[in-house]
Amino acid sequence: MREYTVAILGATGAVGSRLIEQLEQSTIPVKKVKLLASKRSAGKQLNFKGQAITIEEATPEVFESVDLVLASAGGAVSKRLLPEAVKRGAVCVDNTSAFRMEPEVPLVVPEVNEQALFEHRGIVANPNCSTIQMMVALEPIRQKFGLEQIIVSTYQAASGAGQTALDEMLSEAKDYLNGEKMEGKIFPVKGDKKHYPLAFNLLPQIDVFEDDGYSHEEWKMIHETKKIMQGDMNDPKLKVTATCVRVPVVIGHGESVYFKTTDTTLTVEKLKETLQTAPGVVLQDDPAHQEYPQPLTAEGKRETFVGRIRADKENPGSFNMWIVSDNLLKGAAWNTVQIAERLVENDLVHVPTEPYLG
Repeated sequence: MREYTVAILGATGAVGSRLIEQLEQSTIPVKKVKLLASKRSAGKQLNFKGQAITIEEATPEVFESVDLVLASAGGAVSKRLLPEAVKRGAVCVDNTSAFRMEPEVPLVVPEVNEQALFEHRGIVANPNCSTIQMMVALEPIRQKFGLEQIIVSTYQAASGAGQTALDEMLSEAKDYLNGEKMEGKIFPVKGDKKHYPLAFNLLPQIDVFEDDGYSHEEWKMIHETKKIMQGDMNDPKLKVTATCVRVPVVIGHGESVYFKTTDTTLTVEKLKETLQTAPGVVLQDDPAHQEYPQPLTAEGKRETFVGRIRADKENPGSFNMWIVSDNLLKGAAWNTVQIAERLVENDLVHVPTEPYLG
């Protein structure tokens, strides 16, 4: 059996630590693990399966003899280093937005479009966390009943903006409870002009605004959905719109999703039957006993939780549902490792003759 040398790029971050955990639990036969981070973290140690691994500085040379790269160190780092890893023979699964919209790079949720992996040219992109959980819940519906339109409003946890941002929200909450003034320095976007507290607040901005008034997070959900489901980020046949909101939750994104199916005779009962057996989905839908998905109960779990399924009584074939998933696991680390598992299972851990080099 072939064994693999796996490098984790961004090993010290919130997603990086979970990449280590998910790789420990994966089916990938690991020969060696390399933990990569910035120069300031080099020399420190982290554990993999009880063994202390010394962190190395992420440079092009460290990818020599690496088979798989699992990357979550920021888009700029991925843009700079992953083509270098591919040149040295590694296949990369990238958790940033750096390559998602590149036509030559597959954008993959394994439960939805695993077949896209067969077209990879050395780099596979992990979709946006909010897109992933929506795809897991909607793809089985699309497959059986057709899908014409999606309208989604997200309730996205603070951890989606990184550990520093999460720490700021928790600090703000302490200030508020102590009667002190809250001062935001990161949310909604660290690089934007104004900042607001997130604790005890809601911010209808994630990422910067585009010229049309949509935030870039909303733009990503729209075009990633089309690329994953339709194979074309601009496909007009599937109508998608999004409103993305940051909420004072630690871990776990929630989504209120309205969707219109091609089958206008579809019932709630048929939808629930479909989702009961859908891969990666856990149906939690019992209003009589107040059972529905929640971030607190989804934290630490790989699955996507679906509930509050209701028919739009004004429009046949249209429905509402509520979706929750751990944004650091299925939304990031687990989906990344899951892609790597499928690459291994399908004997796709090799760079093709025409690799993607940026």
